Amino acid sequence: MSKVLKDQDNFFAILFGVFTMYFALLVLQIIMLYINYVCVLKACFKRINDNLLHIQKFVINDMKPGASNVIRHTQRNQFLLIELRVLKKQHLMISDAVQMLNMIFSLQLLAAVVLYFLVLTFDLYFFAFGWQRVFIGMDWHILDVFLTSLTHNIFQIILIVWVCETGKNQAQKIGTTIHDLLNSTNDEKMKSELQLFSLQILHCKNTFSVKGLTIDATLLTALVGNITTYFLILIQFLNISHSCDKRTTVNITESN
Repeated sequence: MSKVLKDQDNFFAILFGVFTMYFALLVLQIIMLYINYVCVLKACFKRINDNLLHIQKFVINDMKPGASNVIRHTQRNQFLLIELRVLKKQHLMISDAVQMLNMIFSLQLLAAVVLYFLVLTFDLYFFAFGWQRVFIGMDWHILDVFLTSLTHNIFQIILIVWVCETGKNQAQKIGTTIHDLLNSTNDEKMKSELQLFSLQILHCKNTFSVKGLTIDATLLTALVGNITTYFLILIQFLNISHSCDKRTTVNITESN
């Protein structure tokens, strides 16, 4: 009978381990897919910014005395104006892709952020609890498991925040480049097109968020602060339980 119960316990332990591994790999796949999409959008924003800088070089060269005659200057401005309109259209399409990405991955990322918060908090707690007990018989391998899980989750959340933060910064650089280009040109048509482009950037919020929660360095700071707070609360409960156990032991000893 005891052998059957032991086999059942082993079976459920293996089943739980397989399910946990499957769930961890599923979360990792979703996170890496999201990071891949953000990196693609970041590269698109960078290409637009590089093209705007290239246009700015042409504009600055045309403003030099004797750089070109009137006909070449007019033709080049027409070409740059067409290129600017193409970039504005591309920027609008990429901005729509950012909003679509936020909408599609909002629920999954919100669940991942909550999961990271819970896992990191309790991993820190169990790591501290195990570190206290390791010298009185607890296996070092269990401590290694908690440390590996802790490192893995910290790396994932930092990677997500870094990718989203750099993607947002790359999108914001386009606005700065447009204002520099606006100050560099004297052509009225190009100025009008640049002003429309600037208004489009103001209306497009190219930030990566989940349910209104922006994924950036502020989110990482808030997570670290909340995890530290709840970790200290759990440590206080641990110390209280230890003091209660000591008092109970002392009372039992005195009564005997």
